[in-house]
Amino acid sequence: MPIAILSVHDKTGIIEFAQGLSSLGWTLLASGGTAKLLREKGITVTEVADYTQSPEILGGRVKTLHPAIHGGLLARPTDADHKELLDLGWDYIDLVAVNLYPFEATIAKPNVTYEEVIENIDIGGVTLIRAAAKNHERVTLVCDPADYTAILSALQSGEIPFATRKKLAIKGFQATAHYDATIAGHLNHD
Repeated sequence: MPIAILSVHDKTGIIEFAQGLSSLGWTLLASGGTAKLLREKGITVTEVADYTQSPEILGGRVKTLHPAIHGGLLARPTDADHKELLDLGWDYIDLVAVNLYPFEATIAKPNVTYEEVIENIDIGGVTLIRAAAKNHERVTLVCDPADYTAILSALQSGEIPFATRKKLAIKGFQATAHYDATIAGHLNHD
């Protein structure tokens, strides 16, 4: 059974996407706020903290940064990598739906504090994007809610073609590059 991790700040379309994945037999993992929303809508989901057996810490600053998550994303499609994951009690993670804290919207607020700026620098989301994008040979990255419908359609038809996964990986690297450049630019002029 394929596994998807859902960790989104922008919840646009995530309920329908999760319902679609679930109806196709996917196991859903989700971080705090996303998991709570999906449970409220009656969608079966495993909280990341339950999957990793490691609680969210530091007031939610650390949620998805765990070997169970990143091993599941970065494992190659080899018998050796899959066996290593299974021996540890984990498995492949096949799809990531993630979007980032709204850094640009935060810095656009009048009188935003330095602390607010710093707290809106996403670490786990960027790491999920980069891990999924790096391993696009096997993993599908969805970092834009506008892509949910097309991804579900592709999954309903069979599988997501390599060319699509590569295109989504490029989109992810572009998103993180823009995000990091925005952060650096703001901190440089602050």
